[in-house]
Amino acid sequence: MKSSLFLLVVLLGAYLKGYCQADEKAGEWPTWFVSSGKKYTIPPAGGNKQELGEVLKRQSLLDSSALAQVKYWNAGSPGYRWVNWMNDLWMSPAAGDIGPVAFMVLQVAIYDATVITWKEKYRHKRLRPVASDPGVKQFGPVPVSPSYPCETSVAAGVAVAIMKKYFPSLADSAMRMAERAMQSRVDAGLAYPSDTRAGFVLGSLIAADELDYVKEFPPAVKWNGKRPEGKYIWQGQPSFPTAGFSKTVVLKTAHQLRPGPPPDFARDMEELKAFQPGFQSTANAFYFATEPVWTDILKLKLFEHNIHLNPPLAAKIYAATAIGMYDGFVSCWDAKYTYWGTRPDQYDSSFKPVLFFSPPFPGYPSGHAMIGSVMAEIMAYFFPTDKDYFRQRAIDGAESRFQGGIHFRTDNEVGLEMGRQLGVEVVQKLSNQH
Repeated sequence: MKSSLFLLVVLLGAYLKGYCQADEKAGEWPTWFVSSGKKYTIPPAGGNKQELGEVLKRQSLLDSSALAQVKYWNAGSPGYRWVNWMNDLWMSPAAGDIGPVAFMVLQVAIYDATVITWKEKYRHKRLRPVASDPGVKQFGPVPVSPSYPCETSVAAGVAVAIMKKYFPSLADSAMRMAERAMQSRVDAGLAYPSDTRAGFVLGSLIAADELDYVKEFPPAVKWNGKRPEGKYIWQGQPSFPTAGFSKTVVLKTAHQLRPGPPPDFARDMEELKAFQPGFQSTANAFYFATEPVWTDILKLKLFEHNIHLNPPLAAKIYAATAIGMYDGFVSCWDAKYTYWGTRPDQYDSSFKPVLFFSPPFPGYPSGHAMIGSVMAEIMAYFFPTDKDYFRQRAIDGAESRFQGGIHFRTDNEVGLEMGRQLGVEVVQKLSNQH
């Protein structure tokens, strides 16, 4: 019995190590927006003796505040905290039209930079401080990858550059966060000071090229104030009316998946008015209207599968889902402002939505349905055993908009199909990269 249990533990440990630790060959993975070639190289780090003294001195002075920072930055992959921050920012009024691009390029740039970082790590092969001197204390999991350059500092360099570009009022805050992140790696015994400095510079350089690559992605045109004529044209002050003119990443054009025009919604309206809201349907409507459902699902799966311990893979998943959401947003908004499809409370002014609000953009097709569907397909690619769960969540999200009374069923059905098609495109792109 004991021998069987021991064997099971050994096998499980081998599985987890292979799945959770980063692939040494990750430096050869294809990038999205920049070259991973000779342009991005860093000089040798130099000797370790003096820097070991700096690490030991820092660790001798650690207080509760410094340890709290170590714990904070130990959580998740190198991009985890930065992606969470951007999730709170990109749809805020401060973001304006650049929000979708900022959201996408942060995650793509961290991935591209991580690939290049792995190329450099295994070119220099520097042991981490905790592996170089028995006097260095270990705080947190010790990555099996070399320490130079520091992957956490690379992500910080990327994030600071992107925040300076798109959210300049937050640039100082981003820099302070970066300094804490970099210091936390030294305090944890996982990086030398020169690892963090080189990482931050490398991330900054790569981010500059990423920003140059996407400089023409945001729409250059402004809304002219005109909308189509017709009886059932959505009315209101539009949000992101020119998003459909944005440049896409995987799709050839924003209108590649554009559906045909909507129906007159007479039957849809009858169905919606006949629907009797209940506790479960109302709860579902408010849940998808108020919670970052797909962000939460993504975080959960990354932690459940310990992918936060594998920075290149975590960054790859973040980038792929961000591209799917970005292309999905652009494609959906292209359709919305091509047809200006009305919403239920405008089609029939006597109808009162369960959600008691109407979003500030046309209804056809549903953005919730499209984004949920594309996320489901991409997540199914990375986590195939959960594919049925993801696809059901997409359906639940689409249905929530009908249950909330702010979308016709046709909006949702068309959105789900557009998202599925886009998901297939993104997965095909990912499959062709290997």
